[in-house]
Amino acid sequence: MPILSVCNLVKKYNKKPVTNDVSFQINPGEIVGLLGPNGAGKTTAFYLTVGLIRPDSGKIIFKNVDVTKKTMDHRARLGIGYLAQEPTIFKELTVQDNLICILEIIYKARKQQSHLLNTLVDDLQLGSCLHKKAGTLSGGERRRLEIACVLALNPSVLLLDEPFANVDPLVIQNVKYLIKILAGRGIGILITDHNAKELLSIADRCYLIIDGKIFFEGSSSQMISNPMVKQHYLGDSFSY
Repeated sequence: MPILSVCNLVKKYNKKPVTNDVSFQINPGEIVGLLGPNGAGKTTAFYLTVGLIRPDSGKIIFKNVDVTKKTMDHRARLGIGYLAQEPTIFKELTVQDNLICILEIIYKARKQQSHLLNTLVDDLQLGSCLHKKAGTLSGGERRRLEIACVLALNPSVLLLDEPFANVDPLVIQNVKYLIKILAGRGIGILITDHNAKELLSIADRCYLIIDGKIFFEGSSSQMISNPMVKQHYLGDSFSY
């Protein structure tokens, strides 16, 4: 049973559809990729799912609740986590204080805050930089802190925008490892990224958007071997 269903989303700009009847699903513990060339409607479809923009028609269903008209903060409280491409941390605060800021909003009991702080620090391997200012962190440390901040909200679904962008190969491998761990805990994960190679190497299923429509749906191996996908997106020499 899908935990998140995107149903027939349409978004038009100047009467031109950017997404045209786009539908996809995410199951608990599943890693789903959302791919597409520049200008194909992939980013718009992702932002519609996040709640950054509103669709002209269609629905977004989360745990059998229609969240199409819900704000991003309301969706977050319901359990939809979002990791933006741009940095979302307070650079002048320490790693610990960044996490405490979120935990104090969500949880009133100090004991619970402390327990969850320790859990996040251990899970994301942030102990060595706990008292560093966030603005001084390395790319890998910053990405782990950003993920920890999202996990502090206890999401059931995690929407990741370009998690492999602007970081070195070692950080990418670490992020992929964390994503697999989170999926193993039952969190449904949607990833959009221009790095098709890394995304296809980790996704259970992928959707390809071209000209505002779902062009292909299937496993990574099915996508790579599909002649039409090669022709319109990956090219003949693509491998991962």
